[in-house]
Amino acid sequence: MTDGVRNQYEAMRGHFHRAAGQQGFTLDPAQELPVERLSRLAGELAHPAWRLRRSPRHLYLWGPVGRGKSWLVDTFLDGLPTPRKRRLHFHDFFRRLHEGVAHHSESRSADGAAVDRAVDELLGNCRILVFDEFHAHDAGDAMLVARLLRTLLDRRITLVTTSNYPPAGLMPDPLYHHLFEPTIRLIEERMDVLDVSGPVDFRRRPRSERAHGFDLGARLRPGDEPSAGLTPPRPEEAGPVAAHRRELSARAVREDHVWFGFQELCEGLTSVADYLALADRFPTVVLDGVPPLTEASPDGRRRFANLVDVCCDRDVRLVLIGADPLAGLATGSTLMRDLDRTASRLALLRPPVREAAG
Repeated sequence: MTDGVRNQYEAMRGHFHRAAGQQGFTLDPAQELPVERLSRLAGELAHPAWRLRRSPRHLYLWGPVGRGKSWLVDTFLDGLPTPRKRRLHFHDFFRRLHEGVAHHSESRSADGAAVDRAVDELLGNCRILVFDEFHAHDAGDAMLVARLLRTLLDRRITLVTTSNYPPAGLMPDPLYHHLFEPTIRLIEERMDVLDVSGPVDFRRRPRSERAHGFDLGARLRPGDEPSAGLTPPRPEEAGPVAAHRRELSARAVREDHVWFGFQELCEGLTSVADYLALADRFPTVVLDGVPPLTEASPDGRRRFANLVDVCCDRDVRLVLIGADPLAGLATGSTLMRDLDRTASRLALLRPPVREAAG
């Protein structure tokens, strides 16, 4: 190990411990292994690019929600001195990839050349890429995800991903899982897979008194809107709101928030790209008429989960009005497992006033 590599390795380890101390916690044993591996990677990246025969090994960090995966990679990127680094969330990147592929494709098929050109535009001369919250649920996107990973892993880019799923748990639908197995094998062969499934759930730490964004969201019963500083929409406030290449029917469009019904936003033909467009424009999204998810359609449940993900990841305040979305879900059921991340994020929202008071 050269002096430059060792210095960067030690600097990164110190950076992790200082960052944890500043936030009032110490690294738990489950985090020490990824901290060690990420610090080694920082040292490997200290080599001038022309001295590397190949990029350092890629990393795949996985574990349940709340185990600090995003904190680990955010802290890692913050401590890297190189400007050739990018952090992208899966939803956002995949939306932009779709747009790029559509732009470059001359046919209806997303051919490899179109994917390559779209990735070139998105990443430029990036050398280290952090891909947060990677997952594969949509069978329709499976082949594009597979092509994207092959493209990234074959370049002189070091890829670090976080996921709530081990590689073998990607594309869990048994009808389509076999189609994704070659990609799973590629991940296991080309990436170091690290389990961050420690016992500490960092979401349970006391909230900051200066909470903002998603942390200020709430789950309300009908009639409790004033407790969240909201006034129910008036009929004359209803109208269209611009989303991604379409207009959505909103119950109210106000300066600091937009108000939708569950039927329009989750049971209609909306997409993650629409939710990202709303998150870019509004600091608060209100969704009323929320049913127990057992009563929603499978597509409605998936869209609701995507909306929660986007609001949490973009730090947008989300206010839900209606029933408890998770009511009636059997513990340990397949549906509950599929909604595990959604349930964890909903737990961050303030519960109904009467429930909290009782």
